[in-house]
Amino acid sequence: MKAYSRLALTALVASLVCGCATRQPPLYSWGDYEQLVYEMYAKPGKAEPGVQVAKLSRDITRAEARGRRVPPGVHAHLGYMYYLQGNRDAAQREFAAERELFPESAAFVDGLLTRLQENEQ
Repeated sequence: MKAYSRLALTALVASLVCGCATRQPPLYSWGDYEQLVYEMYAKPGKAEPGVQVAKLSRDITRAEARGRRVPPGVHAHLGYMYYLQGNRDAAQREFAAERELFPESAAFVDGLLTRLQENEQ
């Protein structure tokens, strides 16, 4: 019976400690990004560039208003959607934002910008 009491006491203490732990807020505000990328590849035509531009722009604005960050890739993806719409200036701005916010993406983004400039010529 003593072993059972110790086990019950240990379980009670563990549950109290876990219950009192503070939950960290998510690092990023994901918005519709994951769903849009999924739909773009899994269901072609369902997430057209114009729809994605509107949703991603809205997600970025909401995240900024809440003092949150969007995850890596959002600005690059938005830039690609602008590119598909023929808006090269907006595409370049979004690629530059991706590079600034996530310096580790510089090689990838620089490659995108190089290809973008090559296609202009």
